[in-house]
Amino acid sequence: MRLPRRALPPPRPHPPLLHLLVLLSFAVPETAAAPPRTSSIVGMETKEAVSANDVSRQETISGVIALKGSMKYFDADFFNDSKLREMEDGAIEFNVPAFRDNRKLVALENGGLHNPSALVFKSSWNGESKISKRKSLDYPITSSVHRPSKDEDIAFMSIMELGELIRTKQVTSRELTDVFLRRLKRYSPVIKSVITVTDDLAYKQAKEADDLLEQGKYLGLLHGIPYGLKDIIAVPEYKTTWGSKTFENQVLDIEAYVYKRLKSTGAVLVAKLVTGSLAYDDIWFGGRTRNPWNIEEFSTGSSAGPAASTSAGMVPFAIGSETAGSITYPAARCGVTALRPTFGTVARTGVMSISESLDKLGPFCRSAIDCAVVLDEIRGKDAGDPSSREVDIEDPFHVDITQLTVGYLDSAEMEVVNVLSAKGVKLVPFKLNYTVESVQSILNITMDVDMLAHFDNWQREGLDNVYEAQDQWPVELRRARLIPAVEYLQAQRARGKLIREVKESFTVDAFIGNATDWELVCLGNLVGMPVAVVPTGFKSIEDPPKSGTRRRTTITTGIYAPPDHDHIVSLLSHHSTGHLGRRCWYFRPRNMLH
Repeated sequence: MRLPRRALPPPRPHPPLLHLLVLLSFAVPETAAAPPRTSSIVGMETKEAVSANDVSRQETISGVIALKGSMKYFDADFFNDSKLREMEDGAIEFNVPAFRDNRKLVALENGGLHNPSALVFKSSWNGESKISKRKSLDYPITSSVHRPSKDEDIAFMSIMELGELIRTKQVTSRELTDVFLRRLKRYSPVIKSVITVTDDLAYKQAKEADDLLEQGKYLGLLHGIPYGLKDIIAVPEYKTTWGSKTFENQVLDIEAYVYKRLKSTGAVLVAKLVTGSLAYDDIWFGGRTRNPWNIEEFSTGSSAGPAASTSAGMVPFAIGSETAGSITYPAARCGVTALRPTFGTVARTGVMSISESLDKLGPFCRSAIDCAVVLDEIRGKDAGDPSSREVDIEDPFHVDITQLTVGYLDSAEMEVVNVLSAKGVKLVPFKLNYTVESVQSILNITMDVDMLAHFDNWQREGLDNVYEAQDQWPVELRRARLIPAVEYLQAQRARGKLIREVKESFTVDAFIGNATDWELVCLGNLVGMPVAVVPTGFKSIEDPPKSGTRRRTTITTGIYAPPDHDHIVSLLSHHSTGHLGRRCWYFRPRNMLH
C-alpha cells in the first residue's frame, strides 16, 4: 500500500531538550519581586533552598519556553508568552484528557477498519453512483480449450481458460489446487512471496467446488480456481501477519468482505501472500520479495507477494491493495496486468487500514479480461466500510471502442498508443492541467496521519523500534505526531481543490501514461481514479553478465480513467494487450533461478 519516498537529508543535530531548557532557564532574568534565596550546608557542598513558589514559577517558565520552542515545528511560532501560558493551561485541562478518552474508545486496537471515521471520502464525480441490479458481464467466449499435457503450462493459463477446463470437467479443482500448491512450495523459498500456504482450507474448498459441479451447479468463471490474498486480508483460523514481526502470530477471527465474496464464487484460497511490513514496500519479517523476471532485483510495493506470485505462475490471480503505488509498482516490476479500481468499489472490511480515504483492493492477473472477471466478483458495499459503494459498472465488452477519445501523455508507451489508434480509437496528445503544486505532500500528510491514527498504540508501546525497516514507517509516523489537526484539514481542502481541477481538465474518456510516475501515483490515489497496468514487452537488463542471462526488465504503461469508469480501462487494456499477445501475458519466467 505504501512505497518509500525519496530519501531526505539527515536531520540537523539538536541539543537534548532537557539541557536546552536548563540553559534557557538560567538565561531568564530575575525580576525585582523575586524572593531572596537562602542556603543550606549539606556536608561540604552548598545548595540553594528553593521555595514552593520558586518551583511553581520555574515550571511555568520552563513550560512556556518549551512550548515556544516547539511551535516552530507546527509553523505557529507567533504567540507571546501570555498566550502560550494560556495554551499550556488549556491543553492540560481540556485537550489531553479528551485525547486520552478518545484513545480508550477507538485506538487500543491496532490496524483494523473497526471504528471507521465519520469523515467519509466519496470519489464519484456525479454525486451518488447509479445503482442497478447486478448483471453478469458478457465476456468474450473462450472455446476449444484443451488441457495441456504439462502442469507448468496449466500454471500459466488465464482464468478464462482454467474456468473452461473446470466447466467442461477436463480438470478438477483438486487437480488445479495440487498444481499451484506444489509451485507455491517450490518457488516461495526463492522469491519469498508467500507467508502462509493454506493447504487444509484449499483442499476443503476444492472438494466443495468439485462436489457442486458433480451436482450440476456451476457458480461461474471463478468456480474451483485457486488464488492468493495479500496478508493484510483476514481469514479465520489463519494468521494475518500484516508482514510484521510484531504481528507475526496474529489470528483475526474475521472473514474479510473480499474473502467472503470470493468464497461465494467457488474460488479456492491456496495462500496468504507477502505484504511489506505494515503494507510498506517489499520488506517483511521473512526477508524481501523478489521479481521473478530478475531475482537480482526486488518486487517493490507492499503488494509484492500477489504480484510476484502471479507472475511466477504460483497462483492464477491474487488480491492486493494500494494506498500509494502498491498495486501499480509491483505489477509494473513483475510484468503482470493489474487493476487499481475506483476508490470505494471494493469494501475493505476485515483488511488492515492505512488510510480510510486512500486504501483500495484490486486484482493481479494474467490479462485484462481476468482483471475484469475478478473485479466484477469482488466489488460491492459492506456495512463495515462506510466508503464502499454499490457501483453500477458498465459492461466493458459492450462499449464501442471507436467512439472513445483517449489522450496520451509524454510518458505513454507509444506501442500501446499505436495499437489503439489502429483499432479506431481517437488518440490525442493530452496533459492534465491543475494548479495544486503540493500533490505529493498532500498525499504524505493524509496517509501518514491516517496511518498513525490506526497504529497509535503500536507507536506508544515502542513496537516501532523492532520494525523491519527503520527508515520507513517509524520515521514517517514519528514525524506525523507533529502535524496538527488544522494542517491535516487544510491538506484535505487542498485535495478537494485538486479533485475539482482534475475533473475540469479531464476532457477525454481516458488517458495513457507512465504507471509508476510518482506524481501520477499520488494524484490518482488522491482523486480515487482507476488505473490498469498494462505489460507491453521486455528489454535487456542493465549490465548483463558476460556469460548471458534470460533475466529481463518488463515494460509497462498505465491506462487511467475518471472515477467509476473502470470498464473503460478494462476495455482499453484488453485491446492493448490482446494485440501484443502472449509474449507479454504468458511468457514463463522459467529461469528465475538463473
